[in-house]
Amino acid sequence: MTTRERAYAKASNQRFNQFTEMWIVGSPEDLAAMIQAARATGRLVFVSEPHAMGGDDTRHRRYLRLRTH
Repeated sequence: MTTRERAYAKASNQRFNQFTEMWIVGSPEDLAAMIQAARATGRLVFVSEPHAMGGDDTRHRRYLRLRTH
């Protein structure tokens, strides 16, 4: 591995380790509480619109991107 390849790999790992991405599923009230907590700590970067799970399932699904540091 060349010096340039090592530097690029290190930079990529640092960018990758800065965020945690996840899907959360729950009732709209539970999701709102989780998102509010993430927002209050300053870790929330992005949150998607709620998506219904479908059928007779009343839960919703949302995508979150959080800062790890």
